[in-house]
Amino acid sequence: MDDTALEGRTVLVTGSARGLGRAIALAAADRGASVAVHYHSSADAAREVASEADERGAAATTAVQGDVTDPESVDGLFSAVESDLGPVNGLVNNVGDFAPAHWEDLDLATWNRVIETNLNGTYLCAKRALPAMREAGFGRIVNVGYASAEKGLVAPENFPYFVAKAGVLMFTRMLAGDTSEDGITVNAVSPYVIENSDVFPEDLPRGRPAAFADVVRPVLFFLDADSDYLSGENVEVDGGWLPEDV
Repeated sequence: MDDTALEGRTVLVTGSARGLGRAIALAAADRGASVAVHYHSSADAAREVASEADERGAAATTAVQGDVTDPESVDGLFSAVESDLGPVNGLVNNVGDFAPAHWEDLDLATWNRVIETNLNGTYLCAKRALPAMREAGFGRIVNVGYASAEKGLVAPENFPYFVAKAGVLMFTRMLAGDTSEDGITVNAVSPYVIENSDVFPEDLPRGRPAAFADVVRPVLFFLDADSDYLSGENVEVDGGWLPEDV
């Protein structure tokens, strides 16, 4: 992919004030996109990312606040991006809370927060983005999943996260089929353990977690206009992890 592959595109990355989302937003800036940096409560960090994106060649930038689990807030954050940068034609649904505890030790509020940020947030943002994409006859949606989620493998620890990510991958496939005549592609990128994960297993594939760059590459591939025949796909960025051996 060349350094101008996203020129003329407006890319919104949810949860891009820090971590993987930040890396994706900056990579989109490197390729000439107009970049919307989304945050929930990290306003200063988001503005810093937007400033760096501008320095790295973004066509334009903005930092937008919103709660991806609330329909009115989602509408507001998209309206802000549209006002500042134009319609969103590249959406990366990155937001998703993680609760690495045994399911019996989770209170209902934590359970719901994990489900809502991962699954409901993906649904609400995609739904809000679609009308403009359909009208333009072009759109790219990339959802962040989790390696092994579509295989139905789960664990007592962090169970609602597995449930939510399985739902994200099902939603990805459904939405790909539902937009196949609209010039829109919907795909997923599913890491296992990445460099800022909360928990690191003793035996990591290839002896290390995935770097942000390892996950960013397939995201950029799916955002590319030339990736127009790939939809409903899920790339697992797991270093060759075999969960059957766990």
